[in-house]
Amino acid sequence: MRKLTVVGLGYIGLPTSAMFAKHGWNVVGVDVNERAIEKLNRGEIHIEEVGLPEVVAEVVATGKLRGSLQPEKADCFIVAVPTPHNADNTADLSYVVSATNSIVPYLEKGNVVIIESTIPPRTIDDVVAPILREAGFEPGVDVYLAHCPERVLPGRILIELVENTRIVGGINAISATKAAEVYATFVQGQILETSALSAEMAKLMENTYRDVNIALANELVKISEKLGVDALEVISLANHHPRVNLHQPGPGVGGHCLAVDPYFIIEKAPEEAQIIALARKTNNSMPAFTIKQINKLISSKDAKIAAFGLTYKGNIDDVRESPAMDIVNELLHEGYNVSVFDPHVHQEQVKFTLSNFEDAVKDAELIVVLTDHDEFKVMDEETITKLMKQAQILDTKNCVKVSDDAIKYVNFGTLKGNVNEECLVN
Repeated sequence: MRKLTVVGLGYIGLPTSAMFAKHGWNVVGVDVNERAIEKLNRGEIHIEEVGLPEVVAEVVATGKLRGSLQPEKADCFIVAVPTPHNADNTADLSYVVSATNSIVPYLEKGNVVIIESTIPPRTIDDVVAPILREAGFEPGVDVYLAHCPERVLPGRILIELVENTRIVGGINAISATKAAEVYATFVQGQILETSALSAEMAKLMENTYRDVNIALANELVKISEKLGVDALEVISLANHHPRVNLHQPGPGVGGHCLAVDPYFIIEKAPEEAQIIALARKTNNSMPAFTIKQINKLISSKDAKIAAFGLTYKGNIDDVRESPAMDIVNELLHEGYNVSVFDPHVHQEQVKFTLSNFEDAVKDAELIVVLTDHDEFKVMDEETITKLMKQAQILDTKNCVKVSDDAIKYVNFGTLKGNVNEECLVN
């Protein structure tokens, strides 16, 4: 039986561990989070992901998966730790370096080492490989080293781990082949073998493509507000063209991928990455643009605002790099009266107090929908009209269905025609 050690049990590492365990590997999941390890060894999970609780409970019960605070010897090692960014938006590789160093004492010749963490171009060649060489292992000869970036959607991770095409970038050809054999255990999608550098760049460009296109949609919203055009209608009409696919606008871009990965390209080629940098600037401006719209809909800073949603996308509990968090934090910092409701976020994840639905809307002048959770798509309109001081919704995600004419509804397509310019708070 093949043994796998996975370092990092977050939103990627834990589902990956469970999937390998389900398909016959003996898996040890490693993390510095003692609570995560304790829960895993009870067959429980510390994150939210559709279908994952059942799979983890099954593979822990059968002994195929267990948690540990320290790595162990294995046939294959997968590093799936975060790569946050520094204050200057360059990549913080300290977790990747630390995780790689942590497995070195357990390495043996013939092992496969896979970095799944998203990393800047040349990280495998310039950062990871030297660590292995210093430990006495020649990458591509003694141990097989590859970068295999994740490309899954939260809420569909267990499905997409199996069905999506997988990019496997080796430090040399034999490393790519050895890593591809690992994923062939359960991946039904195509497995593409390439160089580590091409795999690093491909992952970053996948997310940069989306970031740039969202920036185009967000810029359209700003232009449309000025010209009095319905931006959402324009997008719908334009997308009827057979070769046009404009993305949807929103309050900004979040998550550990779209809001971070483009910077990893910019740091390596700042003079060349002009469009990428401008897209980042545009998307980063959307929280301030959203607050501007809020100001137009409330009577004063003292008016109560009900902020709905903190995560960067719907139906998950991940608040990393979330523009909703930026908006709420800025409103609170500026002294606005804000009540926050998110049924997917736990109190320990945030520093401000969370409310339930009724408490959030009570006496509020405005509901601001910042995340497209299913719970927000159809709301209790009777409670809204009964409890709110002024029944109105600003829907930055264009997801809410409103049937009661007593509720004023504004989205990013109707900003110009529905906001009261006279109510602008200076």
